[in-house]
Amino acid sequence: MKSRGTRMRAVDRSWLRMESAENPMMISSVLVFEEPIDIAQLKQILNDRFLRFRQFTQRAIQHNDSAEWRDDPLFDLDNHFHVLSLPGNATQTDLQNMVSDLNSTPLHSGRPLWQIHYIDNYDGGCALVIRIHHCIADGISLVRVLLSLTDRSPDAKAPKLQKAPAIKFTPRGLLGRYINRAVKYGQASVYQLRLFGDAVIKQPSYPLKLTNTASKIAMECARLGFARSEPNTGLKKALTGRKKVAWAEPPLSLAEVKLCARALGGTTNDVLMAVATGALRRHFNATKERIPQRGLRVAVPFNLRSLRQPLESLGNEFGLVLVTLPVEVESPLARFRQVQKHMNRLKESYQAQITYSLLDIFGRGPDVLERRAIALISSKASAVLTNVPGPKKPVYLAGVKLKQPMFWVPQTGDIGIGMSIFSYAGTVQFGLTVDRGINADPVAIMSYFRESFEELRDHALQRSEDEPAE
Repeated sequence: MKSRGTRMRAVDRSWLRMESAENPMMISSVLVFEEPIDIAQLKQILNDRFLRFRQFTQRAIQHNDSAEWRDDPLFDLDNHFHVLSLPGNATQTDLQNMVSDLNSTPLHSGRPLWQIHYIDNYDGGCALVIRIHHCIADGISLVRVLLSLTDRSPDAKAPKLQKAPAIKFTPRGLLGRYINRAVKYGQASVYQLRLFGDAVIKQPSYPLKLTNTASKIAMECARLGFARSEPNTGLKKALTGRKKVAWAEPPLSLAEVKLCARALGGTTNDVLMAVATGALRRHFNATKERIPQRGLRVAVPFNLRSLRQPLESLGNEFGLVLVTLPVEVESPLARFRQVQKHMNRLKESYQAQITYSLLDIFGRGPDVLERRAIALISSKASAVLTNVPGPKKPVYLAGVKLKQPMFWVPQTGDIGIGMSIFSYAGTVQFGLTVDRGINADPVAIMSYFRESFEELRDHALQRSEDEPAE
């Protein structure tokens, strides 16, 4: 008897259909540990804490007008967990080459869309390379899932976790789903009308504020739709589907980044975005390519899910915002001020909510509409840049300390560069993935991140020293 599936949300279906030969829709991570991990114990943790989320034991089945999650009757953890060894005294370059190869290989569509590779014999310990399809969840959620596998001390005994509830649609059948959706939307409409009425009674100016918000959203839609395409640089070339991955070693000190932010009167995020801008400027100088005079844009995922809520279900709850990086500005302090200005404006905008709504709409429509829309949006960015906060203190998996974590989100359309910033245990980790069709050396750009930060930090501290005391 065929198992009955669970309908996939429209937003998640958008990410499922976004898969292409050039850009597999995988969120990938590399977790480096100080010592080898006992494999039997690791598998037990995966069974207890990872597989409690039902999507990790389900296949993604596509239909003409929808997609669903369906239990895999042949599910076996060993189909998704693989042990590999690097030869001899493996270096970071050896691991980067292996990760590059894995990230160039799509996940098996006939099985649940994830894989974990245990890399033995690395730097006196081991590493985990984890790949999960974007249709299962967004980057923030998957980071929280992976961190839920860990403990705060090496000898902690975590409680057994209950299996995460699956989303169920009743009554059953196609007609039932439409009835259920109509009832749900009807109840939501009545609720919203009641809220609107209460707001007008308590605050007569509420309709005017609502109109003002609607006009701002309309302006953001127009600004997004009519924004210029990215300049024709070496960062926007035809993609091959083969990836090159690198990460910075050693990472930056988070305390130094915060000190720099305080000296400049900005946020840690402002500093890191300015550092990324400086790194790209150094790339253009190193390759002797003309620097775009109107800056470059990066697509930045913006989380729309409350981080205080317990992670009971997966899925995608984020939008994208386009951030202009002023690579044409020579002064590191002036670059910082420009970035800060762009970030402050985006904090007041509705871009993230708009792009999230667009993904929801695309997921309900024909495939050709989604691909044209993605092509339009991706033409307005040269890279995807993520900045995710991690644990403030070290964590342990199966009693072994996590030394260095890195995460990357996939790129969409014709974007071939992914830049990743992740804070962990007092450090800031930088990572980069680049399509081989693009004229950019990820290892070199990783060194530019550190050089760019040191330049900005030195200018910020010098500026602070030069200011007269009050």
